[in-house]
Amino acid sequence: MLNLWGGAFSAALLTGVISAFKNLYDLGRSIGSALRRVIDKNYCQIK
Repeated sequence: MLNLWGGAFSAALLTGVISAFKNLYDLGRSIGSALRRVIDKNYCQIK
C-alpha cells in the first residue's frame, strides 16, 4: 500500500466533477436571472 501510485480518472471522479460544474452553472444562472429581474423591476409583487 505504500507504493501505490494513482493517476487514472475513474468514472465516479468524472461524474462528480461534471456534477459540480453543472451545479455551479445552474447557481450562476439563477443568480444572474434574479439580478436581472431586480434591476429591471420585473418581479412579482407580494399581496
